[in-house]
Amino acid sequence: MALTGKLLSQIDIKSDGDVFHEIFRERPHHISGMSPANIQKCDLHQGQWGTVGSVIFWNYTHDGKARVAKEIIEAIHEEKKSVTFKVIEGDLMDLYNNFKLTVHVDTNGNNNLVTWTLEYEKKDENVADPNTLMDLCLAVTKDIESHHLSKPN
Repeated sequence: MALTGKLLSQIDIKSDGDVFHEIFRERPHHISGMSPANIQKCDLHQGQWGTVGSVIFWNYTHDGKARVAKEIIEAIHEEKKSVTFKVIEGDLMDLYNNFKLTVHVDTNGNNNLVTWTLEYEKKDENVADPNTLMDLCLAVTKDIESHHLSKPN
């Protein structure tokens, strides 16, 4: 059984893809207001919002349990509309030696495709692939979409 892996999932959104990218790039602390059942809090621990090298601390619910994660913003690509977060502390580090999440948005008029990529190295072969964490990412995506679609223009 491989200890390293990559999960990739794509989801279409009807809300503005540029705004979606901006939220993860510069305003992840607003996500708790858009997806409160999944994300309870996001704080800046070091650096500035939207800056590579900044450290963010998340309080979230995964598999029905309160969890935490400290992440460093590893990369921001404006042209590709992607942000990569590397987990450096928290509950995921109990199961994985390395864990990265990348959120990428392809925009084409009203058609916007969000791609989540989870790259990881398990501590041992008994650790499950992070499929339920991917489900959480997709649920947060839909919550952000719903939040923006419900706003009057």
